[in-house]
Amino acid sequence: MNSVTLLRIERQIEVEATRTQPEFAAFRRIAVVIGDNGPAAAISAIGQAVLNETAFARPGLLGFYLRFVLEWAWLRQRPGVATAAAALAAARAACLFLQAERDGLEADDKPPLPDWFSVLVSEVAPSGAALKLASARLLGAPADPATLTRIRGIWSLLGTADALMETGGDIRLQRDPRSALNGYGCSHRPRPWAVTFASSTASSSSERGYLAADLERLKTTAKLLAAERGPAVRASLAAVRRGLAQVFDLDAATQVVLAASGTDTELLALALTHLAGADAPILNILIAPEETGRGVPMAARGVHFAVDTALGHDVAFEAPIAGFRPDTEIANVFLRQPGGGLRAVELVEAEIEAIVADGIAAGRQVILHVLDLSKTGLLAPGPAFLQALRARYGAGFDIVVDACQARLSAQAMNEYLRLDAVVLITGSKFFTGPPFAGALLIPAAVAMRLGRGELPAGLDAYFGRDEFPAGCKAADQLPPVGNYGLSLRWHAALAEMKAFKLVAPARRAEILRGFGAVVRAAVAENPALALLDAPPIYRGEMDEPWERLPSIFSFSMRSPSDPQRCLDPAEARAVYIWLNADLSGVLPGHAAAGRICHIGQPVRLPQPDGQGEMGVLRVSAGARLISGEPSHKGLGGPLRIQREFADLQVVFAKIGLILAHFRQLQAADPAPHYRRLSVPDSAAGFARKAIKKL
Repeated sequence: MNSVTLLRIERQIEVEATRTQPEFAAFRRIAVVIGDNGPAAAISAIGQAVLNETAFARPGLLGFYLRFVLEWAWLRQRPGVATAAAALAAARAACLFLQAERDGLEADDKPPLPDWFSVLVSEVAPSGAALKLASARLLGAPADPATLTRIRGIWSLLGTADALMETGGDIRLQRDPRSALNGYGCSHRPRPWAVTFASSTASSSSERGYLAADLERLKTTAKLLAAERGPAVRASLAAVRRGLAQVFDLDAATQVVLAASGTDTELLALALTHLAGADAPILNILIAPEETGRGVPMAARGVHFAVDTALGHDVAFEAPIAGFRPDTEIANVFLRQPGGGLRAVELVEAEIEAIVADGIAAGRQVILHVLDLSKTGLLAPGPAFLQALRARYGAGFDIVVDACQARLSAQAMNEYLRLDAVVLITGSKFFTGPPFAGALLIPAAVAMRLGRGELPAGLDAYFGRDEFPAGCKAADQLPPVGNYGLSLRWHAALAEMKAFKLVAPARRAEILRGFGAVVRAAVAENPALALLDAPPIYRGEMDEPWERLPSIFSFSMRSPSDPQRCLDPAEARAVYIWLNADLSGVLPGHAAAGRICHIGQPVRLPQPDGQGEMGVLRVSAGARLISGEPSHKGLGGPLRIQREFADLQVVFAKIGLILAHFRQLQAADPAPHYRRLSVPDSAAGFARKAIKKL
């Protein structure tokens, strides 16, 4: 087999492996050679991955062996990393990759397992004896005791980027083995075959985001194998804080604290008011709580909002969190009327000011939330109102800006910080990073509180010390750990943020205007759909044009059986789920049926007549639309946008198809999967064909 033949095979494998297993692009720089002889997987002295025909024996095995040998090759070249340690770390990653490949497949299609699979895929560190035996089967001789001890000590930090990104959150991050998707209907693995306009809720990783997370994982794994575990994760989290400071042009006095989710940021925002030191009950004013995260009203009272926490503690849902005041009260300000229409801005602002004034007069510590933006794209109250309120009451109340959608410029972010407002953000909404990546941007006047007092004791179930900047006295009682899964999710999001920042503001606006035009035209063509009214977005005279444009479009759907009513929340959720499923088996012959479409989860709103509730779906433009979906990188700029807008039209075509066959789909109830049911030939199949042709 000559060098030209080998090069052609290498390119073929790269193309096809990255087509059906896009995360493989992380290893493009490591040479791959298909050999006629030798073991199924081995590493040569110069670090080339050598594979022979047995690696192609069953679909999925090529990916398994590539993951093993390529990662082994990469790790063993790092300073201070022993060959045996690199092999065990690489084998664990390969096993977790193979497990993910098997999820969602029928039994007959599942790739076979190596005999040491169960040991290396275990969630908890195996016994020394079990790991010793597995290493002997894997390496031909058992690893030395020191290596085995090191591997067991960092076990939970070893694996694939997607497996690790599933950690450090709550139950919604767990992958369902039947669908290979998490509770948000998306994947930490890239899913480029899915049409994705889900940035109002959560998105699957793009190749760009996954590669950034995986590169960070590889670097951190090498550090873990060569040194102690604590500094490696701490350095990874510190890099995230620096990255956020750069992306948002933050001044040196602004502190960044990381949190597992937007709801976790709400907990810490409440804790910051506790740290103010005033011995007074808290009044927390929430804006449109029905249009924020489900757990926000609970976190705003200092109670558990799920049955488990980011650090893996089992907790009682809605039970008080230790250390938070039990007398915290919530005041809700609604933005919609009982029939779903919008309330006048003047009425909303007058109600807010009255609550703030009464709370301060009653001696309460007042927290005013700002919603920028809600699930359906609403902004309230505006920055001008906040400035007037701050001028009137000074530092007598705290401002918390829920900017978790992050659909605003760095300049707008800093304007909030100049009002001494704590800004809550995520990388998992507009920026399309993996779900569960939150952060608080804390202005200097509030950050001073972190230098004194203690955080509520119960936060030790949610935060580790390393999510805070070094030297935060208030975090001293937190466990001396860092949330590694959170760090990797943020590294994925930062890659999307940096790509977005490279696009000129005028170009951002041009793309968003085109997106809105396509949505409006598609809704107008289907009489069963109706767009919700959304007021203009205005923060101030210095707004960039793109941030004034709507990027979340919400719409109701008329019931096929009763056109006088809209689909209720359960029915709307069924549409949402079926959009994310391959329907070609139920509705053959329809071009849109087999397309997987992931959009925003339904929001509960009143029916137009005020009788009962309807479910409102959302299509959203995310940063990835503007910076360029990586799977479309072969297309030029105009063609890429045309492709994106054509995909957007597919979403509405499939919604029309679902509504036309609603009862039939109810009976079949098709479920989403990571891949389409009719998956193209695997990378192994294409590589085998390439070998035969040559």
